[in-house]
Amino acid sequence: MEMKLELVAVPVTDVDRAKAFYERAGFHADHDHVISDDLRFVQLTPPGSACSIALGRGITDAEPGSIRGLQVVVADADATRAWLVDRGVDASPVEDFPWGRFVFFADPDGNRWAAQQLPPR
Repeated sequence: MEMKLELVAVPVTDVDRAKAFYERAGFHADHDHVISDDLRFVQLTPPGSACSIALGRGITDAEPGSIRGLQVVVADADATRAWLVDRGVDASPVEDFPWGRFVFFADPDGNRWAAQQLPPR
C-alpha cells in the first residue's frame, strides 16, 4: 500500500496577500478558483515538490497562523536563504544542527516553515 501526502491546508486571513507571499517565495500557483462566496480554492506548489498547499475561503476551520512545522528540503540552505531574502521573504540566518542546516520563515499570518539542508550521509 502507498500513501502519498499531496496537499496541506494552510489557514490564512487574506487569501490574496498569502498567495502573493507564497508566489514571492517561489511557489507555483497551480489553481485559483472561486467556487462560491463561501469557497475559494488556491493551490500552490513549492519548486520540485510533489506536495502542494491549499489556501482559501472555506478550506479549513483551523486558526490562521496556527500551522507549525511545515518543512521543505533544499540542496543548499545558504543559497535558499539568499534566494528567499532577495525575493522579500524575512528568512532567519542559517542554523546548524546535527540533523541538518535550517532556514526558518513564516507567512504573513505566522504559519511557520523550515527549509532543511540534509546532513551528509
